[in-house]
Amino acid sequence: MDTKLKNYARQLRKNSTDAEYRLWQSIRARQLLDYKFRRQNVMGEYIVDFICLRAKLIIELDGGQHAEQVDYDLKRTQFLESQGYQVIRFWNNEVLQQHDAVLEKIRLILIEDKSS
Repeated sequence: MDTKLKNYARQLRKNSTDAEYRLWQSIRARQLLDYKFRRQNVMGEYIVDFICLRAKLIIELDGGQHAEQVDYDLKRTQFLESQGYQVIRFWNNEVLQQHDAVLEKIRLILIEDKSS
């Protein structure tokens, strides 16, 4: 694993955005249907915001900068999906202002995983 990328992921964990922190407080420690999530995890040449290995689910939180990097995000999502993961994205303001709705969307995906 790329040491620079691993160190950068560690930095990102220490300097979470408000939205990342809020979501992490709700999904950490198997709080959501007993699924374990990791945050700021290295996948290939990318760092994903949140990942659940068991459900093969990646959760990405997007701030305003993502409106300007659509092509990069598309390439990144295609790579992650090629690894067998489902990628879901939320805007930061969704996590902060509609937190329960975001958790419900994640919960529904996890319930679907359990029934598979």
